[in-house]
Amino acid sequence: MVEKADVRGGKHRQAWLTLHLVPGLGPVTCKRLIAHFGSPEEVLSADIADLAAVSPLRQESIAALRSGEGRKSLDARAQEEFTLAAEKEISLIPYDDPLYPVPLQQIHDPPVMLYVRGIPEVLNCKGIGMVGARSATHYGKSVAWKIANSLAGRDFTIISGMALGIDTAAHQGALEAGARTIAVLGCGLDVIYPPSNGKLYKDIVASGAVVSEYPLGTKPESFRFPARNRIISGLSLGVVVVEAASRSGSLITAGHALEQGREVFAVPGRIDSGKSAGTHSLLQQGAKLVHSIQDIIEEFHSPQWSPESEHTGSPPEVKTGERAKLSQEESALFSILDVYPLTIDEIARESGYTPQKTSELLLLLELKGFVEPLPGKSYQKRSALAR
Repeated sequence: MVEKADVRGGKHRQAWLTLHLVPGLGPVTCKRLIAHFGSPEEVLSADIADLAAVSPLRQESIAALRSGEGRKSLDARAQEEFTLAAEKEISLIPYDDPLYPVPLQQIHDPPVMLYVRGIPEVLNCKGIGMVGARSATHYGKSVAWKIANSLAGRDFTIISGMALGIDTAAHQGALEAGARTIAVLGCGLDVIYPPSNGKLYKDIVASGAVVSEYPLGTKPESFRFPARNRIISGLSLGVVVVEAASRSGSLITAGHALEQGREVFAVPGRIDSGKSAGTHSLLQQGAKLVHSIQDIIEEFHSPQWSPESEHTGSPPEVKTGERAKLSQEESALFSILDVYPLTIDEIARESGYTPQKTSELLLLLELKGFVEPLPGKSYQKRSALAR
């Protein structure tokens, strides 16, 4: 009985895969056809006239579905894809599979098929999407890492797109917390993009999941990423935007989130930075401003969060009285610093200490967890977002 059930399940999954691979047949049309005929098997066996009566079809779709060479080619491609996915340990999760994430099923245009590498069960999670600029500033990447790290430590799964910049920082923050994270790709799962994130890809697979709706071998062409973004928001309770220009793919993700009834959060940046123009626009349109992790968590009433566990305002060392342990010189230097970076020379001029003395005091403050070193011999106060 078990073997027979497995074979039947495999055939059903392959029927979904065949339907998914029909050229020109988008997710909305697939959803409409399945709703009418009841199953992918019934859709694939229906007459073209009956299919067209339910939804208009493109000529390329008709050519693939009609019996003959077009249909033989489609069936052969589906069989090859099915076999290749198994060889690469990629799970195929069709729309009606119990592992298919319920929130994603409920969007207007859910993917017909999800390709998943890693742990498919993590897709049904308490997820927060995080997106932002690829060419992010140090501030943006630092904030994204800390927000993701804190949320992951409170049982949220971080969902992003594995792009450079904010996406990478968000995934890394979650992984550093020892938590799960999900990457949604705009290409086939056998294409690592960007190539420099090869190690990150492996780390995500080991504890979370890498997901795509695209067939194996699909290249990361730019037009695929806006469609990919609806999956990031569709899997999430809400989406946090960290640094986005006025014309940005991150704003597309935020738009999908609003259409899907998800919460939209935005992290403010410098008013003179073009990289924050998009996030500031979202705030003007009603997105929730993120000043601390509390601003996100309180929207979802997480039972694992309490006000006492969250850092807001001053760095945690100040709130717990640790600053009293600083020497007079250390305290004087610390009072000059802010979350905005200052070079050693700037700090020395402001404090009146020599550059050598300033360096010594900064090292002591760093060892005590009060300051963070930055590229270019700059320093800033430890962020209130740090866990």
